[in-house]
Amino acid sequence: MEQSSLIKPVLGGAYPTISHGQGVFLYDKDGKEYLDASSGAVTANIGHGVQEIIEAMIKQAKQVSFVYRSQFTSDAAEKLAGKIAELTKGELTYSFFVNSGSEATETALKIAIQHWQEKGKPKKQKIISRWMSYHGITMGALSMSGHPIRRERFTPMLESYPSVSPPYCYRCPLQLDPHTCGMSCASELEASIRRIGSENIAAFIAEPVIGAAGGAIVPPDGYFRKLKKICEENDILFIADEVMTGFGRTGKMLASEYWNVEPDIVTFGKGMSGGYTPIAAAVMTKNVMEPIMKGSKLIIGGHTLSANPLSCAVSLAVLEYVERNELVEKSADRGNYLIRGLKKLAGKYSFIGDIRGRGLLIGIEFVQDKATKAPYPKEADVTNEIIELGMRNGILLYPAAAGLDGVTGSAIIISPPLTISEEECAELLMRVDITFRKFNESIGKRQLQQGSES
Repeated sequence: MEQSSLIKPVLGGAYPTISHGQGVFLYDKDGKEYLDASSGAVTANIGHGVQEIIEAMIKQAKQVSFVYRSQFTSDAAEKLAGKIAELTKGELTYSFFVNSGSEATETALKIAIQHWQEKGKPKKQKIISRWMSYHGITMGALSMSGHPIRRERFTPMLESYPSVSPPYCYRCPLQLDPHTCGMSCASELEASIRRIGSENIAAFIAEPVIGAAGGAIVPPDGYFRKLKKICEENDILFIADEVMTGFGRTGKMLASEYWNVEPDIVTFGKGMSGGYTPIAAAVMTKNVMEPIMKGSKLIIGGHTLSANPLSCAVSLAVLEYVERNELVEKSADRGNYLIRGLKKLAGKYSFIGDIRGRGLLIGIEFVQDKATKAPYPKEADVTNEIIELGMRNGILLYPAAAGLDGVTGSAIIISPPLTISEEECAELLMRVDITFRKFNESIGKRQLQQGSES
């Protein structure tokens, strides 16, 4: 076989070559079918091969694909910004378009700092974030990420922004009872602010539902209201990272809506274009933008391809498709269906510790023992084993970190396109069941082997 010049995620790894996609299914060049139960990287929100999105792409490409944002605006970019303001139904009215979620969170960081500079408070430069979080792979975004595995190679170059425990009620980081703890993990933000000094802090960033760093961890009711109040009392902006959760993924247009909290800045990406083109955004309130508009009138940021007309036109078509086909409501309904089915499987398999999530962002955490919640050791590589078994059985699953240290735990995310039908949900559950049965057999074989060796 001819050597590839392409750098793949695992060097030397064998990857099937994609042929085409349709709806919730993908097909490789050998003709094998895969049910896309992860929407790629929680991105293909409206499924594959949607003709009207392709037509919108062609229409815009025939007009103009690229202009530099310092020279022109475009109808596509203007309409997309207007649509986002309409869909967010609040004060989030100013959009800054970039190309990826990492760029969006890094842009949010910089705008938060600039906001305070323009208000005459240049010392407010630090960001507070939580452990068990992931905000992107660029250096600023990674500095905000409490994802030990993704930080470890670059730790000396990163800021120490993660300082607050996550609302991980399945394994409380503070070893408290979630029913009586008074949300002590939220109170940690106050302690962190006191240590650093509110006069030095520009913003606090959090994912409404923790994604890749925790396997769809959902906070208790009241948690985000408490965090927002703490931010307001200390003159700190609240950034909601909705790159994974935004535009219907959790059964709401924004996951923040579950707790009636309006962030000062929101970041979007992934499902914003359904994967049809690269685009992401940092979206701000008037309050955030006002001192900049009255001051320098210039945000220091942006990239060559920021707000390019092609990506903006495609994103607009995707968001209109989501709205027209009521996919936010369908996400909530199909998510409930899948969670019920997965909880039935939990009764079948001893290695399923917890099932959690909202809408079609569902996490499954794996354990050695349900009673003690003992995680599998890192070297067991359980997450990757289950994902590989899934691929063999024609289902694509998404890896997630878990466990109190973010290293030893094992989890996956199930996040099919919001367009998935009830019949396809049943097929998804069947393929997950087959995959778990194969993993269960693998556990049995290892136990037999260990018994014979001893």
